[in-house]
Amino acid sequence: MKKLVVVLMCVSLFSCHKNTQVDLIVYNATIYTVNETFETAQSIAIKDGKFVAIGTDKEIRDSYTSTNSIDAENKPLYPGLIDAHCHFYRLGLQQQKVDLSGTQSYDEVLERLVQFQKEKNSSFITGRGWDQNDWPVKEFPTKEKLDKLFPNTPVAVGRVDGHALLVNEAALKASGLSSKDTNIKVTGGEFIVKNGRLTGVLIDAAMDFIKIPGPNKDEAIEGLLAAQKISFSYGLTTVDDAGLDKLEIELIDSLQQAGDLEMRIYAMVSATQDNLDYYTNKGIIKTDRLNVRSFKVYGDGALGSRGAAMKKPYSDRDNHYGALIFAPERYTQIAKQIAKSDYQMNTHAIGDSTNYWILKTYKDVLTDAKNRRWRIEHAQIISENDFNYFDNIIPSIQPTHATSDMYWAGDRIGAERMKGAYAFKKLLNTYGKVALGTDFPVENVNPFYTFYAAVARKDLNNYPANGFQMENALTREETLRGMTIWAAYSNFEEDEKGSIEVGKFADFVILDRDLMTVESAKIPDTKVLATYVNGQKVYEN
Repeated sequence: MKKLVVVLMCVSLFSCHKNTQVDLIVYNATIYTVNETFETAQSIAIKDGKFVAIGTDKEIRDSYTSTNSIDAENKPLYPGLIDAHCHFYRLGLQQQKVDLSGTQSYDEVLERLVQFQKEKNSSFITGRGWDQNDWPVKEFPTKEKLDKLFPNTPVAVGRVDGHALLVNEAALKASGLSSKDTNIKVTGGEFIVKNGRLTGVLIDAAMDFIKIPGPNKDEAIEGLLAAQKISFSYGLTTVDDAGLDKLEIELIDSLQQAGDLEMRIYAMVSATQDNLDYYTNKGIIKTDRLNVRSFKVYGDGALGSRGAAMKKPYSDRDNHYGALIFAPERYTQIAKQIAKSDYQMNTHAIGDSTNYWILKTYKDVLTDAKNRRWRIEHAQIISENDFNYFDNIIPSIQPTHATSDMYWAGDRIGAERMKGAYAFKKLLNTYGKVALGTDFPVENVNPFYTFYAAVARKDLNNYPANGFQMENALTREETLRGMTIWAAYSNFEEDEKGSIEVGKFADFVILDRDLMTVESAKIPDTKVLATYVNGQKVYEN
């Protein structure tokens, strides 16, 4: 890493003379600017919410003064972290529902549901987080036990990835269905049937048949503020929320304008036809805290629920290919409509068939268009011949998916297809940048788990000892760029955030250890000491 020799610069509002008054000075820090040459510094000066100078302690001290100065005690300081793919609003709502993450058996799921209902007495029990791949019997559950425990209260709880739903008979009944309805036609999903009856597990588009009550306004506000508190505690200052509707975006904007919601949000609008028509006609919406300029499209389901669309059958289920969410021609229609606007198209693509089709659709529709920065979200399984499509398409990837799936993914898709799975380094080498996120609450919010999974390719128990498919590990510098400046670039925001440079928003985080030098096994235990947005402290440990 290069030391920043002299970077004291003037901006139009300030003259470069001794003792210029600023709002905040942070000194005695190890500052990773994440600028083009990845230089380091010791001190920063901030005024009106932006960086006005970066340099050595002496350089800042000799030219600037402030009534508010912070001694960082030689702790590392980084640009505010950006989660390039998450579900911020959903995380907040999840705090009001039953949490099934980490359950080690179906019986444990049932125990948590019973305990939740004792505490909440809910009229419709919802939640998320179960994963049958973590259970001794790695099969989808059936609803018989749910029906006995909750004969009159509807229950609908999602799999960890949000691509499968477990419901009881009461939930089916509340939605105008019953377990006898085994001939329901659905495109892009599946009702799991066993012994001539619905098991209670619904995959992807089939989940839309269940009528789950939505939150009221107060619950929505409570959820957004809860998600903000959690995110700030992990050093996140910008989140890309992958799939918001119009009312949710308007609520976010109102809370930001009122000063209650300080988190910066890059909104991916859910690509319903109503939303497509409204936002492509309205155009980009941009404030300092809200950026609405992309659509989130679902290409397929998840690998864990075998909903990812594959070119050849799954290795562990005969004649099963998964499925696209929509008919193939629908993606072309959506892409053409978005291409006529200034909006970005960000498509969830897990299986090799989905990645191929979406990438090909992008290429056909964009032709020679420059700087559109359309994204593939997840880019999880790519055929060898399809990597070249990423020459001008951004891979938006989540490293912890690799370390969550590595135990069973090989059995699901076979050794040959695994060569192109979770291939982060190969994607980086093709495009030149990768945007990194977590997909929370599918995975843990903690961005240091992301960092660890990217560079060490291990789980939190140090497995496997030599790392998982280490040829696709990222360097620490690449990973930090993916969580800051490259993520900002994927949002068209690289000129205002993502690095510590003069004129950019003063968003930064101070950590208890140096991600660039600490022993890799200690990365997951990293703690945030303080998070700043616009030079204002929004979290302190």
